[in-house]
Amino acid sequence: MTLINTYAEAITLNQIEQFQQEFEEEPRNRIALNAVTKTPVRNVAMNRRAVTRHNHTFSHMVKAGASTSQNSSGRCWMFAGLNTFRMAAAQQMNLEDFELSQNYLMFWDKLEKSNYFLESILKTLDEPTDSRLICWLVQDPIQDGGQWDMFVNLIKKYGAIPKEAMPETESSSSSGAMNQNITAKLREYAARLRRMHREGVPLSQLKSLKMEMLNEVYRMLAIHLGEPPREFLWQWRDKDREFHRDGVITPQKFFERHVPVDLDSLVCLIHCPQATKSYNTLYTIEYLGNVVEGQIIRYLNVELEVMKRAAVRMIQDGKSVWFGCDVGKMFDRDLGLMDMELFDYSAIYGTGFGMTKAERLDYGQSQMNHAMVFTGVDLDSDGHPRKWRVENSWGDKGGDKGFMVMTDAWFDEYNYEVVVEKQYLAPELLAVLETEPVRLPPWDPMGALARAR
Repeated sequence: MTLINTYAEAITLNQIEQFQQEFEEEPRNRIALNAVTKTPVRNVAMNRRAVTRHNHTFSHMVKAGASTSQNSSGRCWMFAGLNTFRMAAAQQMNLEDFELSQNYLMFWDKLEKSNYFLESILKTLDEPTDSRLICWLVQDPIQDGGQWDMFVNLIKKYGAIPKEAMPETESSSSSGAMNQNITAKLREYAARLRRMHREGVPLSQLKSLKMEMLNEVYRMLAIHLGEPPREFLWQWRDKDREFHRDGVITPQKFFERHVPVDLDSLVCLIHCPQATKSYNTLYTIEYLGNVVEGQIIRYLNVELEVMKRAAVRMIQDGKSVWFGCDVGKMFDRDLGLMDMELFDYSAIYGTGFGMTKAERLDYGQSQMNHAMVFTGVDLDSDGHPRKWRVENSWGDKGGDKGFMVMTDAWFDEYNYEVVVEKQYLAPELLAVLETEPVRLPPWDPMGALARAR
Protein backbone atom coordinates (compact mmCIF):
# COMPACT_ATOMS: atom_id res chain seq x y z
CA MET A 1 0.00 0.00 0.00
CA THR A 2 1.52 3.28 -1.09
CA LEU A 3 1.40 6.46 1.01
CA ILE A 4 2.01 8.71 -2.00
CA ASN A 5 -1.00 10.41 -3.59
CA THR A 6 -1.85 8.99 -7.00
CA TYR A 7 -1.69 12.51 -8.42
CA ALA A 8 1.95 12.95 -7.40
CA GLU A 9 4.53 12.98 -10.20
CA ALA A 10 7.83 11.11 -10.06
CA ILE A 11 11.14 12.38 -11.42
CA THR A 12 11.71 10.66 -14.75
CA LEU A 13 15.06 9.51 -16.12
CA ASN A 14 14.59 11.87 -19.06
CA GLN A 15 14.21 14.79 -16.66
CA ILE A 16 17.37 13.77 -14.82
CA GLU A 17 19.25 13.66 -18.11
CA GLN A 18 18.01 17.20 -18.81
CA PHE A 19 19.21 18.35 -15.37
CA GLN A 20 22.63 16.84 -16.05
CA GLN A 21 22.90 18.39 -19.49
CA GLU A 22 21.97 21.87 -18.30
CA PHE A 23 24.42 21.61 -15.41
CA GLU A 24 27.31 20.55 -17.64
CA GLU A 25 26.62 23.19 -20.28
CA GLU A 26 27.19 26.05 -17.82
CA PRO A 27 30.95 26.64 -17.15
CA ARG A 28 30.15 28.51 -13.93
CA ASN A 29 28.69 25.31 -12.47
CA ARG A 30 31.92 23.42 -13.03
CA ILE A 31 33.95 26.17 -11.40
CA ALA A 32 31.59 26.24 -8.41
CA LEU A 33 31.72 22.43 -8.13
CA ASN A 34 35.51 22.40 -8.15
CA ALA A 35 35.68 25.14 -5.52
CA VAL A 36 32.97 23.95 -3.12
CA THR A 37 34.01 20.28 -3.13
CA LYS A 38 37.41 21.43 -1.85
CA THR A 39 36.55 24.50 0.24
CA PRO A 40 33.66 25.36 2.63
CA VAL A 41 30.93 27.10 0.63
CA ARG A 42 30.92 30.10 3.02
CA ASN A 43 34.56 30.79 2.17
CA VAL A 44 33.93 30.52 -1.56
CA ALA A 45 30.86 32.76 -1.39
CA MET A 46 32.36 35.43 0.88
CA ASN A 47 32.07 38.87 -0.69
CA ARG A 48 35.43 40.59 -0.29
CA ARG A 49 33.92 44.02 -0.93
CA ALA A 50 31.52 43.56 1.98
CA VAL A 51 34.42 42.55 4.22
CA THR A 52 36.63 45.53 3.42
CA ARG A 53 34.06 48.33 3.47
CA HIS A 54 33.36 48.10 7.22
CA ASN A 55 35.33 49.22 10.25
CA HIS A 56 34.68 49.44 13.98
CA THR A 57 34.25 53.21 14.14
CA PHE A 58 30.84 54.59 15.16
CA SER A 59 29.39 58.06 15.54
CA HIS A 60 27.78 57.18 18.89
CA MET A 61 29.12 54.67 21.42
CA VAL A 62 28.17 53.54 24.92
CA LYS A 63 30.90 52.69 27.41
CA ALA A 64 31.23 48.92 27.59
CA GLY A 65 33.35 46.51 29.58
CA ALA A 66 35.58 43.71 28.36
CA SER A 67 33.97 40.87 26.42
CA THR A 68 32.23 38.13 28.38
CA SER A 69 31.83 34.49 27.42
CA GLN A 70 28.86 32.18 27.87
CA ASN A 71 31.07 29.31 26.68
CA SER A 72 29.17 26.12 25.76
CA SER A 73 25.81 27.24 27.12
CA GLY A 74 22.71 28.98 25.81
CA ARG A 75 22.70 31.81 28.36
CA CYS A 76 23.02 34.64 25.82
CA TRP A 77 19.85 36.34 27.11
CA MET A 78 21.19 36.29 30.65
CA PHE A 79 24.65 37.56 29.67
CA ALA A 80 23.07 40.26 27.52
CA GLY A 81 20.77 41.28 30.37
CA LEU A 82 23.60 41.62 32.87
CA ASN A 83 25.79 43.35 30.28
CA THR A 84 23.20 46.09 29.71
CA PHE A 85 23.73 47.50 33.20
CA ARG A 86 27.04 46.15 34.51
CA MET A 87 28.86 49.32 33.46
CA ALA A 88 26.28 51.41 35.29
CA ALA A 89 27.21 49.39 38.37
CA ALA A 90 30.91 49.90 37.59
CA GLN A 91 30.36 53.66 37.39
CA GLN A 92 28.39 53.66 40.64
CA MET A 93 31.29 51.91 42.40
CA ASN A 94 33.97 53.85 40.47
CA LEU A 95 35.37 50.73 38.82
CA GLU A 96 37.06 50.49 35.43
CA ASP A 97 35.21 47.28 34.61
CA PHE A 98 32.84 44.94 36.38
CA GLU A 99 31.08 41.63 35.78
CA LEU A 100 28.05 40.17 37.53
CA SER A 101 27.61 36.46 38.23
CA GLN A 102 25.81 34.67 35.43
CA ASN A 103 26.09 31.37 37.31
CA TYR A 104 24.07 32.81 40.19
CA LEU A 105 21.12 33.66 37.94
CA MET A 106 21.50 30.39 36.06
CA PHE A 107 20.96 28.41 39.28
CA TRP A 108 17.73 30.19 40.12
CA ASP A 109 16.53 30.13 36.52
CA LYS A 110 16.89 26.34 36.39
CA LEU A 111 15.08 25.87 39.69
CA GLU A 112 12.29 28.27 38.71
CA LYS A 113 11.93 26.65 35.28
CA SER A 114 11.60 23.27 36.96
CA ASN A 115 8.75 24.60 39.09
CA TYR A 116 7.19 26.31 36.06
CA PHE A 117 7.34 23.03 34.13
CA LEU A 118 5.80 20.97 36.92
CA GLU A 119 3.04 23.55 37.40
CA SER A 120 2.37 23.38 33.65
CA ILE A 121 2.11 19.59 33.93
CA LEU A 122 -0.35 19.93 36.82
CA LYS A 123 -2.36 22.39 34.74
CA THR A 124 -2.60 19.97 31.81
CA LEU A 125 -3.22 16.67 33.60
CA ASP A 126 -6.19 15.85 31.39
CA GLU A 127 -4.38 16.54 28.12
CA PRO A 128 -3.65 13.44 26.03
CA THR A 129 -0.03 12.37 26.38
CA ASP A 130 0.50 12.62 22.64
CA SER A 131 -1.10 16.06 22.31
CA ARG A 132 1.01 18.76 20.72
CA LEU A 133 1.01 20.73 23.97
CA ILE A 134 2.32 17.89 26.16
CA CYS A 135 4.91 16.95 23.54
CA TRP A 136 6.01 20.58 23.50
CA LEU A 137 6.19 20.91 27.29
CA VAL A 138 8.38 17.85 27.78
CA GLN A 139 10.69 18.62 24.86
CA ASP A 140 13.03 21.04 26.71
CA PRO A 141 11.73 21.82 30.21
CA ILE A 142 14.90 23.57 31.49
CA GLN A 143 16.70 24.65 28.34
CA ASP A 144 19.29 27.41 28.75
CA GLY A 145 17.36 30.00 26.75
CA GLY A 146 15.17 32.80 28.01
CA GLN A 147 13.51 36.11 27.30
CA TRP A 148 13.80 39.60 28.71
CA ASP A 149 10.81 39.33 31.06
CA MET A 150 12.23 36.07 32.42
CA PHE A 151 15.49 37.88 33.14
CA VAL A 152 13.60 40.65 34.94
CA ASN A 153 11.75 38.07 37.04
CA LEU A 154 15.02 36.58 38.24
CA ILE A 155 16.55 39.95 39.13
CA LYS A 156 13.45 41.12 40.99
CA LYS A 157 13.21 37.95 43.05
CA TYR A 158 16.85 37.03 43.59
CA GLY A 159 18.85 40.20 42.98
CA ALA A 160 22.38 39.97 41.58
CA ILE A 161 25.89 39.41 42.89
CA PRO A 162 29.45 40.08 41.68
CA LYS A 163 30.91 37.28 39.62
CA GLU A 164 33.54 36.58 42.26
CA ALA A 165 30.80 35.73 44.77
CA MET A 166 29.60 32.83 42.60
CA PRO A 167 32.00 32.18 39.71
CA GLU A 168 31.50 29.85 36.78
CA THR A 169 31.66 26.08 37.17
CA GLU A 170 32.25 23.36 34.60
CA SER A 171 28.49 22.83 34.26
CA SER A 172 27.56 26.49 33.99
CA SER A 173 30.05 26.86 31.14
CA SER A 174 29.12 23.53 29.54
CA SER A 175 25.54 22.83 30.55
CA GLY A 176 24.69 19.84 28.35
CA ALA A 177 25.17 16.99 30.84
CA MET A 178 23.46 18.88 33.68
CA ASN A 179 20.47 19.76 31.50
CA GLN A 180 20.21 16.22 30.19
CA ASN A 181 20.11 14.64 33.65
CA ILE A 182 17.69 17.15 35.18
CA THR A 183 15.48 16.91 32.10
CA ALA A 184 15.35 13.12 32.58
CA LYS A 185 14.14 13.64 36.15
CA LEU A 186 11.56 16.24 35.14
CA ARG A 187 10.12 13.95 32.48
CA GLU A 188 10.01 11.17 35.07
CA TYR A 189 8.18 13.52 37.43
CA ALA A 190 5.71 14.47 34.69
CA ALA A 191 4.95 10.82 33.95
CA ARG A 192 4.52 10.11 37.65
CA LEU A 193 2.19 13.06 38.30
CA ARG A 194 0.03 12.26 35.30
CA ARG A 195 -0.13 8.56 36.23
CA MET A 196 -1.15 9.38 39.81
CA HIS A 197 -3.82 11.75 38.51
CA ARG A 198 -5.29 8.95 36.39
CA GLU A 199 -5.31 6.77 39.51
CA GLY A 200 -7.44 9.37 41.31
CA VAL A 201 -4.83 11.01 43.57
CA PRO A 202 -6.10 14.49 44.56
CA LEU A 203 -4.38 17.64 43.29
CA SER A 204 -3.40 18.71 46.81
CA GLN A 205 -1.34 15.55 47.22
CA LEU A 206 0.27 16.06 43.81
CA LYS A 207 1.23 19.60 44.84
CA SER A 208 2.93 18.27 47.98
CA LEU A 209 4.79 15.71 45.91
CA LYS A 210 5.93 18.49 43.59
CA MET A 211 7.84 20.14 46.43
CA GLU A 212 9.71 16.88 47.08
CA MET A 213 10.59 16.79 43.41
CA LEU A 214 11.91 20.35 43.50
CA ASN A 215 14.05 19.47 46.51
CA GLU A 216 15.75 16.82 44.38
CA VAL A 217 16.24 19.31 41.52
CA TYR A 218 17.80 21.79 43.97
CA ARG A 219 20.25 19.11 45.10
CA MET A 220 21.24 18.31 41.50
CA LEU A 221 21.70 21.99 40.67
CA ALA A 222 23.83 22.60 43.76
CA ILE A 223 26.08 19.70 42.80
CA HIS A 224 26.60 21.13 39.31
CA LEU A 225 26.61 24.89 39.98
CA GLY A 226 27.38 25.27 43.68
CA GLU A 227 24.96 26.75 46.18
CA PRO A 228 24.05 30.40 45.60
CA PRO A 229 24.89 32.62 48.57
CA ARG A 230 22.05 34.08 50.59
CA GLU A 231 24.47 36.81 51.69
CA PHE A 232 28.13 37.62 51.09
CA LEU A 233 30.87 40.00 52.18
CA TRP A 234 31.32 42.75 49.61
CA GLN A 235 34.34 45.00 49.58
CA TRP A 236 36.33 46.49 46.71
CA ARG A 237 39.07 48.90 45.78
CA ASP A 238 38.02 51.36 43.09
CA LYS A 239 40.03 52.63 40.13
CA ASP A 240 41.43 55.46 42.28
CA ARG A 241 42.76 52.80 44.71
CA GLU A 242 40.26 53.82 47.39
CA PHE A 243 39.00 50.96 49.57
CA HIS A 244 35.26 50.37 50.20
CA ARG A 245 33.43 47.82 52.33
CA ASP A 246 29.71 47.15 52.38
CA GLY A 247 30.01 44.35 54.88
CA VAL A 248 27.72 41.33 54.66
CA ILE A 249 24.98 41.99 52.13
CA THR A 250 22.17 40.08 50.43
CA PRO A 251 21.97 39.75 46.62
CA GLN A 252 18.76 41.79 46.63
CA LYS A 253 20.35 44.58 48.66
CA PHE A 254 23.45 44.52 46.45
CA PHE A 255 21.36 45.08 43.33
CA GLU A 256 19.32 47.79 45.00
CA ARG A 257 22.41 49.60 46.26
CA HIS A 258 24.87 49.22 43.40
CA VAL A 259 22.95 48.70 40.14
CA PRO A 260 21.19 51.97 39.25
CA VAL A 261 18.53 50.67 36.87
CA ASP A 262 14.74 50.80 36.96
CA LEU A 263 13.58 47.51 35.47
CA ASP A 264 9.96 48.68 35.38
CA SER A 265 10.91 51.51 33.02
CA LEU A 266 11.89 49.05 30.28
CA VAL A 267 9.66 47.48 27.66
CA CYS A 268 10.24 44.75 25.09
CA LEU A 269 9.48 45.70 21.48
CA ILE A 270 9.29 43.19 18.66
CA HIS A 271 9.08 43.56 14.91
CA CYS A 272 7.08 40.61 13.61
CA PRO A 273 5.58 41.25 10.14
CA GLN A 274 3.66 37.96 9.93
CA ALA A 275 0.11 38.29 8.59
CA THR A 276 -1.14 36.53 11.74
CA LYS A 277 0.02 39.46 13.87
CA SER A 278 -0.72 43.16 13.84
CA TYR A 279 1.37 46.18 14.74
CA ASN A 280 0.70 48.29 17.83
CA THR A 281 -0.56 45.17 19.58
CA LEU A 282 0.60 43.53 22.79
CA TYR A 283 1.38 39.79 22.71
CA THR A 284 2.32 37.06 25.14
CA ILE A 285 3.35 33.41 24.72
CA GLU A 286 1.43 30.68 26.52
CA TYR A 287 3.42 28.32 28.75
CA LEU A 288 6.57 30.42 28.39
CA GLY A 289 8.22 31.68 31.55
CA ASN A 290 10.28 30.78 34.59
CA VAL A 291 9.10 32.43 37.82
CA VAL A 292 5.49 31.32 38.31
CA GLU A 293 4.49 34.39 40.30
CA GLY A 294 6.55 36.76 38.11
CA GLN A 295 5.45 38.92 35.23
CA ILE A 296 4.38 37.21 32.03
CA ILE A 297 6.15 37.62 28.70
CA ARG A 298 5.00 40.84 27.03
CA TYR A 299 5.89 41.89 23.49
CA LEU A 300 4.75 45.13 21.91
CA ASN A 301 4.76 44.55 18.14
CA VAL A 302 5.74 47.75 16.33
CA GLU A 303 6.82 48.95 12.91
CA LEU A 304 10.52 48.53 12.24
CA GLU A 305 11.25 52.26 12.31
CA VAL A 306 9.64 52.64 15.75
CA MET A 307 11.94 49.96 17.15
CA LYS A 308 14.98 51.39 15.42
CA ARG A 309 14.32 54.99 16.46
CA ALA A 310 13.91 54.04 20.13
CA ALA A 311 17.15 52.03 20.07
CA VAL A 312 19.05 54.95 18.50
CA ARG A 313 17.80 57.38 21.10
CA MET A 314 18.81 55.02 23.90
CA ILE A 315 22.36 54.84 22.56
CA GLN A 316 22.52 58.60 22.00
CA ASP A 317 21.67 58.97 25.68
CA GLY A 318 24.51 56.62 26.66
CA LYS A 319 22.40 53.51 27.36
CA SER A 320 22.97 49.97 26.11
CA VAL A 321 20.15 48.13 24.33
CA TRP A 322 19.32 44.44 24.81
CA PHE A 323 18.14 42.79 21.57
CA GLY A 324 17.19 39.41 20.11
CA CYS A 325 18.00 38.29 16.57
CA ASP A 326 18.75 35.36 14.25
CA VAL A 327 22.53 35.38 14.49
CA GLY A 328 23.11 32.45 12.14
CA LYS A 329 22.26 34.28 8.94
CA MET A 330 24.75 36.23 6.77
CA PHE A 331 27.19 36.37 9.67
CA ASP A 332 30.87 35.54 10.07
CA ARG A 333 32.08 34.97 13.62
CA ASP A 334 35.78 35.55 12.98
CA LEU A 335 35.13 38.85 11.20
CA GLY A 336 32.42 39.79 13.67
CA LEU A 337 30.29 41.00 10.77
CA MET A 338 26.55 40.75 10.06
CA ASP A 339 25.90 41.98 6.53
CA MET A 340 23.20 41.03 4.02
CA GLU A 341 25.84 41.11 1.26
CA LEU A 342 28.52 39.17 3.14
CA PHE A 343 27.99 35.95 1.16
CA ASP A 344 27.21 35.91 -2.55
CA TYR A 345 25.50 32.54 -2.71
CA SER A 346 23.65 33.41 -5.89
CA ALA A 347 26.99 33.53 -7.73
CA ILE A 348 27.75 30.00 -6.48
CA TYR A 349 24.38 28.35 -7.05
CA GLY A 350 23.02 30.41 -9.92
CA THR A 351 19.88 31.17 -7.94
CA GLY A 352 18.95 33.76 -5.34
CA PHE A 353 17.12 33.45 -2.03
CA GLY A 354 14.03 35.63 -2.07
CA MET A 355 11.89 35.00 1.02
CA THR A 356 10.58 38.01 2.90
CA LYS A 357 11.08 38.45 6.64
CA ALA A 358 7.49 37.33 7.26
CA GLU A 359 7.86 34.27 5.03
CA ARG A 360 11.05 33.22 6.79
CA LEU A 361 9.15 33.27 10.08
CA ASP A 362 6.13 31.48 8.60
CA TYR A 363 8.13 28.62 7.13
CA GLY A 364 10.79 28.12 9.81
CA GLN A 365 13.68 29.68 7.90
CA SER A 366 14.34 32.22 10.64
CA GLN A 367 13.63 32.81 14.30
CA MET A 368 15.15 34.54 17.31
CA ASN A 369 18.01 32.41 18.58
CA HIS A 370 20.50 34.80 20.17
CA ALA A 371 20.49 37.87 22.41
CA MET A 372 23.21 40.52 22.46
CA VAL A 373 23.62 44.20 23.32
CA PHE A 374 23.83 47.30 21.15
CA THR A 375 26.60 49.55 22.45
CA GLY A 376 26.93 51.89 19.49
CA VAL A 377 25.40 53.15 16.28
CA ASP A 378 26.84 54.93 13.26
CA LEU A 379 24.46 57.63 11.98
CA ASP A 380 24.75 59.28 8.57
CA SER A 381 24.47 63.02 7.99
CA ASP A 382 20.67 62.75 8.02
CA GLY A 383 20.58 60.90 11.32
CA HIS A 384 19.81 57.49 9.83
CA PRO A 385 21.68 54.43 11.11
CA ARG A 386 24.27 52.88 8.81
CA LYS A 387 25.55 50.19 11.15
CA TRP A 388 25.35 49.08 14.78
CA ARG A 389 28.01 48.11 17.32
CA VAL A 390 27.21 44.79 18.99
CA GLU A 391 28.51 43.43 22.29
CA ASN A 392 28.38 39.65 22.13
CA SER A 393 29.04 37.03 24.84
CA TRP A 394 31.34 34.67 22.94
CA GLY A 395 34.63 35.87 24.42
CA ASP A 396 37.17 38.23 22.89
CA LYS A 397 37.89 36.25 19.72
CA GLY A 398 36.46 37.63 16.51
CA GLY A 399 35.49 41.12 15.50
CA ASP A 400 36.98 43.88 17.63
CA LYS A 401 37.90 41.93 20.78
CA GLY A 402 34.46 40.30 20.76
CA PHE A 403 32.53 43.37 19.60
CA MET A 404 30.82 43.09 16.22
CA VAL A 405 29.36 45.15 13.40
CA MET A 406 25.77 44.80 12.19
CA THR A 407 24.71 46.66 9.06
CA ASP A 408 21.39 48.46 9.20
CA ALA A 409 20.10 46.31 6.33
CA TRP A 410 20.84 43.21 8.42
CA PHE A 411 18.92 44.79 11.32
CA ASP A 412 15.92 45.12 9.03
CA GLU A 413 15.89 41.45 8.05
CA TYR A 414 17.08 39.48 11.07
CA ASN A 415 16.61 41.61 14.16
CA TYR A 416 13.31 40.92 15.92
CA GLU A 417 13.42 42.43 19.38
CA VAL A 418 14.83 45.31 21.44
CA VAL A 419 14.36 46.43 25.04
CA VAL A 420 14.06 50.18 25.48
CA GLU A 421 12.87 52.65 28.08
CA LYS A 422 9.22 53.61 27.90
CA GLN A 423 10.12 57.30 27.70
CA TYR A 424 11.21 56.76 24.07
CA LEU A 425 7.76 55.59 22.98
CA ALA A 426 4.79 57.66 21.83
CA PRO A 427 1.83 57.99 24.26
CA GLU A 428 -0.42 55.88 22.04
CA LEU A 429 2.05 52.99 22.27
CA LEU A 430 2.33 53.35 26.02
CA ALA A 431 -1.45 52.97 26.17
CA VAL A 432 -1.19 49.64 24.35
CA LEU A 433 1.02 48.34 27.17
CA GLU A 434 -2.01 48.56 29.47
CA THR A 435 -4.16 46.32 27.26
CA GLU A 436 -4.70 42.59 27.66
CA PRO A 437 -2.06 40.80 25.56
CA VAL A 438 -3.05 38.52 22.71
CA ARG A 439 -2.04 34.97 23.61
CA LEU A 440 0.20 33.11 21.17
CA PRO A 441 0.80 29.33 21.23
CA PRO A 442 4.01 28.05 22.85
CA TRP A 443 5.54 27.13 19.48
CA ASP A 444 5.18 30.62 18.00
CA PRO A 445 8.51 31.81 16.51
CA MET A 446 8.51 34.83 18.81
CA GLY A 447 9.15 32.47 21.71
CA ALA A 448 12.14 30.76 20.10
CA LEU A 449 14.85 32.65 22.01
CA ALA A 450 13.62 31.14 25.27
CA ARG A 451 14.19 27.67 23.83
CA ALA A 452 17.85 28.20 22.90
CA ARG A 453 20.20 25.47 24.05
